[in-house]
Amino acid sequence: MTVIRFEGQDFVCGEEESVLACMTRHGVMIPSSCQAGACQTCMIRALEGRPTPESQQGLKDTLRVQNYFLACMCKPTENMTIGLSTVSPAYHTVLREKTVLNESVVRLRLDRPAGFHYRAGQFINLVRPTDQLTRSYSLASVPEDGHLELQVKRVPDGKLSNWLFDAFEVGDAVEFFGPAGDCFYVSGAAEQPLLLVGTGTGLAPLYGILRDVLAQGHTGPIHLFHASLAAPGLYLEDELRALERANEQFHYVPCVLHGDAPAGGRQGNIAELPMAVLGSLDGYRVFLCGDPPIVNALRQKCFIAGASMQDIYSDPFVFTPVPD
Repeated sequence: MTVIRFEGQDFVCGEEESVLACMTRHGVMIPSSCQAGACQTCMIRALEGRPTPESQQGLKDTLRVQNYFLACMCKPTENMTIGLSTVSPAYHTVLREKTVLNESVVRLRLDRPAGFHYRAGQFINLVRPTDQLTRSYSLASVPEDGHLELQVKRVPDGKLSNWLFDAFEVGDAVEFFGPAGDCFYVSGAAEQPLLLVGTGTGLAPLYGILRDVLAQGHTGPIHLFHASLAAPGLYLEDELRALERANEQFHYVPCVLHGDAPAGGRQGNIAELPMAVLGSLDGYRVFLCGDPPIVNALRQKCFIAGASMQDIYSDPFVFTPVPD
């Protein structure tokens, strides 16, 4: 028999009994539906102990490496501590560098606190110290950088984004929680073609993912499409072109909806451009970041173009619909 610990209480799991059945028998209700591993409603996370391989079948690799599993399919072989979610501790950091990248995007580089671990492409929740106003920002850095990089877009009437632009200065302290998100690269299938598509500051997590992919020796073709309404909204062009020159498998395509595109770029609707350039996406691993309507449209179109839903990772940026 094994013991399942949940929210500080221990529950004995019988032989050949699933985690879901055990918890239900003890009166602890975990969300569930099909109880056959299809709907994934009962997905939870192992905080201690290893989920069985059967309980992780069908999950994306980014979920598997974070120890998520299906409670209905897990007949544990060792004691486990499980949780529906995890609460991040608060981390304290200091702004070390602030650079304006274009008229609406600022780069912030923060000290990386001791003990803070993340994967390139995840995000953190930044907290303003004066009133605890909190917003999510993707990390554009990779762990090897030693700092945390955010690329923040100024949002009209946005209290936190405007504060970061106008009042947050080098040397100021700030607090954050995290990391969170499952839009990141997991090594394996180094020859698999990759497609990265971002709008606006959707480039931030993709820039981190790209650098991580290259550092891990990915050999398959890598296509990055970065879109803006017009050319002035693009940024990091020099850095991306330098990476393109240094890595023959990497191809950078700047895209604009209006006006002329930069050299080597494309003009048109970003929801259509990757498929127009690449054709079939059969076998591709896809990363999509940026405005939710565009990300959702791209997810559908990438699937229609041949990409498996298991290989499509997305991080739609949800903005506050009214002034902060």
